[in-house]
Amino acid sequence: MEYKNVTLRLPENLVRKFKVYAAQKNESMTTLIADLMKQAVEGDPEREARTRRAIERMETAPGHGGAITWKRDELYRY
Repeated sequence: MEYKNVTLRLPENLVRKFKVYAAQKNESMTTLIADLMKQAVEGDPEREARTRRAIERMETAPGHGGAITWKRDELYRY
């Protein structure tokens, strides 16, 4: 894979906090930024899979798509 150097202009306090964050994760700032950029342009496949599974569970849930037997006013009785 070919790499390209880039220059970013960021607030000093953000860079300082990010250096600490990277050190806590035992990763380089470059690796973390590259991962974030990749997620931004390619999406997060794990998140997409979780979303698909959640929607599938909702669609196959018992009672899904059944007839509505209540009236709106019944929901708001005090």
